[in-house]
Amino acid sequence: MKKFLTEIVDYIGLAYWAEITTDNPRCTYYFGPFLSKQEAISAQNGYIEDLNNEQAQGIKVAIKRCKPKQLTIFDEGNDSLQFKPVPILGTQY
Repeated sequence: MKKFLTEIVDYIGLAYWAEITTDNPRCTYYFGPFLSKQEAISAQNGYIEDLNNEQAQGIKVAIKRCKPKQLTIFDEGNDSLQFKPVPILGTQY
Protein backbone atom coordinates (compact mmCIF):
# COMPACT_ATOMS: atom_id res chain seq x y z
CA MET A 1 0.00 0.00 0.00
CA LYS A 2 2.84 2.38 0.86
CA LYS A 3 4.49 1.82 -2.52
CA PHE A 4 1.20 2.60 -4.26
CA LEU A 5 0.77 5.83 -2.26
CA THR A 6 4.35 6.84 -3.00
CA GLU A 7 3.78 6.30 -6.73
CA ILE A 8 0.66 8.45 -6.67
CA VAL A 9 2.33 11.25 -4.70
CA ASP A 10 5.33 11.10 -7.03
CA TYR A 11 3.12 11.15 -10.13
CA ILE A 12 1.47 14.39 -9.06
CA GLY A 13 4.82 15.92 -8.07
CA LEU A 14 4.33 16.02 -4.30
CA ALA A 15 6.84 13.35 -3.29
CA TYR A 16 9.94 14.28 -1.35
CA TRP A 17 13.36 13.74 -2.88
CA ALA A 18 16.88 14.08 -1.54
CA GLU A 19 18.76 16.38 -3.92
CA ILE A 20 22.47 15.85 -3.36
CA THR A 21 25.02 18.00 -5.15
CA THR A 22 28.77 17.50 -5.23
CA ASP A 23 31.53 19.92 -6.20
CA ASN A 24 33.93 17.24 -7.45
CA PRO A 25 32.64 15.62 -9.51
CA ARG A 26 30.21 18.44 -10.29
CA CYS A 27 26.95 16.49 -10.20
CA THR A 28 23.42 16.57 -8.91
CA TYR A 29 21.82 13.32 -7.74
CA TYR A 30 18.16 12.75 -6.87
CA PHE A 31 17.21 9.96 -4.47
CA GLY A 32 13.61 9.03 -3.81
CA PRO A 33 10.70 9.28 -4.02
CA PHE A 34 9.61 9.43 -0.38
CA LEU A 35 6.18 9.97 1.14
CA SER A 36 7.46 12.26 3.88
CA LYS A 37 10.28 14.68 4.49
CA GLN A 38 11.32 12.66 7.54
CA GLU A 39 11.66 9.51 5.41
CA ALA A 40 13.98 11.36 3.01
CA ILE A 41 16.02 12.78 5.89
CA SER A 42 16.38 9.30 7.41
CA ALA A 43 17.65 7.87 4.11
CA GLN A 44 20.11 10.64 3.23
CA ASN A 45 22.99 9.34 5.38
CA GLY A 46 23.27 6.18 3.28
CA TYR A 47 23.52 8.19 0.07
CA ILE A 48 26.10 10.54 1.60
CA GLU A 49 28.13 7.56 2.80
CA ASP A 50 28.13 6.07 -0.72
CA LEU A 51 29.35 9.38 -2.19
CA ASN A 52 32.04 9.69 0.50
CA ASN A 53 33.21 6.17 -0.37
CA GLU A 54 33.53 7.35 -3.97
CA GLN A 55 35.63 10.28 -2.68
CA ALA A 56 33.16 12.90 -3.85
CA GLN A 57 33.89 16.35 -2.43
CA GLY A 58 31.68 19.26 -1.44
CA ILE A 59 28.55 17.24 -0.72
CA LYS A 60 25.40 19.27 -0.04
CA VAL A 61 21.91 17.92 0.63
CA ALA A 62 18.49 19.51 0.15
CA ILE A 63 15.23 17.70 0.85
CA LYS A 64 12.52 19.00 -1.43
CA ARG A 65 9.26 18.23 -3.09
CA CYS A 66 9.91 17.90 -6.78
CA LYS A 67 9.61 15.63 -9.77
CA PRO A 68 13.08 15.22 -11.28
CA LYS A 69 13.26 14.37 -14.95
CA GLN A 70 16.77 12.92 -14.51
CA LEU A 71 18.16 11.17 -11.44
CA THR A 72 21.79 12.08 -12.15
CA ILE A 73 22.90 15.31 -13.79
CA PHE A 74 26.56 15.82 -14.73
CA ASP A 75 28.15 19.19 -15.42
CA GLU A 76 29.75 18.24 -18.71
CA GLY A 77 31.46 21.61 -18.95
CA ASN A 78 33.78 20.64 -16.10
CA ASP A 79 36.95 19.06 -17.54
CA SER A 80 38.22 18.08 -14.09
CA LEU A 81 35.72 15.25 -13.55
CA GLN A 82 37.76 12.39 -12.20
CA PHE A 83 35.10 10.05 -10.91
CA LYS A 84 32.69 7.63 -12.50
CA PRO A 85 28.96 8.04 -11.82
CA VAL A 86 27.77 6.63 -8.51
CA PRO A 87 25.09 3.97 -8.94
CA ILE A 88 21.79 5.14 -7.51
CA LEU A 89 21.18 2.64 -4.75
CA GLY A 90 18.00 2.51 -2.77
CA THR A 91 15.88 4.26 -5.37
CA GLN A 92 12.31 3.26 -4.69
CA TYR A 93 10.18 2.37 -7.71
